[in-house]
Amino acid sequence: MIDLKVLRDNPDAVRASQKARGEDVAIVDKALAAEETRRSAIAEFEKLRAEQNALSKSVGSAKGDEKATLLANAKELANQVKVADAKKSEAELLAHNELLGISNLVDNRAPIGGEADFVVLEEIGSPRDFSKEGFAAKDHVELGKLLGAIDTERGAKVSGSRFYYLTGVGALLEFALVNYAISSAVKAGFIPVIPPVLVKPAAMEGTGFLGQAAENVFHLEADDFYLVGTSEVPLAAYHMDEILEEKSLPLRYAGYSSCFRREAGTYGKDTRGIIRVHQFDKVEMFTFCKPEDADAEHQRLLQWEKDFLNAMEIPYRVIDVATGDLGSSAIRKFDCEAWIPTQDAYREVTSTSNCTEFQARRLNIRFKGESATQAVATLNGTLVAIPRMIVAILENHQNSDGTVNVPKALQPFLGMTRFELV
Repeated sequence: MIDLKVLRDNPDAVRASQKARGEDVAIVDKALAAEETRRSAIAEFEKLRAEQNALSKSVGSAKGDEKATLLANAKELANQVKVADAKKSEAELLAHNELLGISNLVDNRAPIGGEADFVVLEEIGSPRDFSKEGFAAKDHVELGKLLGAIDTERGAKVSGSRFYYLTGVGALLEFALVNYAISSAVKAGFIPVIPPVLVKPAAMEGTGFLGQAAENVFHLEADDFYLVGTSEVPLAAYHMDEILEEKSLPLRYAGYSSCFRREAGTYGKDTRGIIRVHQFDKVEMFTFCKPEDADAEHQRLLQWEKDFLNAMEIPYRVIDVATGDLGSSAIRKFDCEAWIPTQDAYREVTSTSNCTEFQARRLNIRFKGESATQAVATLNGTLVAIPRMIVAILENHQNSDGTVNVPKALQPFLGMTRFELV
């Protein structure tokens, strides 16, 4: 959640941020009103408690009719304290919930606008001109069949649309990508983690996935568990309700997990193949650091993503995501988009977000400095999302006969230089 002090001292900045995101601006005034009610309720409760404590001391030394009167007053005051306590609790809950509804304050460097208003920061590599090579590029679905690597038909038979099997070299390619990603992350100082993919509501809410993103979350109502859409969730909650030592920061984790997304509202989009699916595997980077170091850490995460894509020998571009397309926790997000030849377009394959102290305040994660404790900053970045990376590799490295050349970085993990037809 945002800093309550910022809400009180600079509500106009919060309103401007909500407007830039295309979100509810009126919630700022609701939150301010709820906060004022909360503070008044606390003051009233504390006033009555002080009177109650003073009266209790008086009762001890009183006698006779005076004591009887004081006891009657004490009983009435106890009822007032009970009512005031209930009002305080109600006011605190309302203020907390209103504050939860406000998204993180956007970075003033992020472009203003919706999904299409991103800014291209750089383009790396040049897309192949298949016409000059004398053949038309095949899409990943056709290549997957020729190589015995992807089976969407049986995926649909067993689980429904947007599910798939990776088979043969498709499965081997996933293992190679994961192993390369984890080994690269370890060399960069990340601690490898295999986290749980079922989490309690506190973890999901704490990372900001039960707000605007709730429609894409799978909820197991019988057990009140959530299936994570990214290992960002269990990684962020790993240090929930903890105080970290300043000297331990930054803490960097690389989590490998399966991810689950309902993809609500996307029907009709990317229905062919494995670009937009309900279940996929991913290696996610996650950092806990001091707030003043978050901006530089964001650039480091982006560079590690770029290093990975460079190693895959895939043309891509980096975009600065517009404010209306940011998640509620992020103040700024960079996407890396790989060139997909058969779509004649760049498609997102990785992203990295700076969430400052927003998630840490919700999850109660602090660090102990020299004089006081304060919330840490959290950042996340996808090192590799398997299905989309497989799409990019197959389509960009294909040959005219349907075989696919293996990027040099993956050859030691696969023991082959080319995927052959089955």
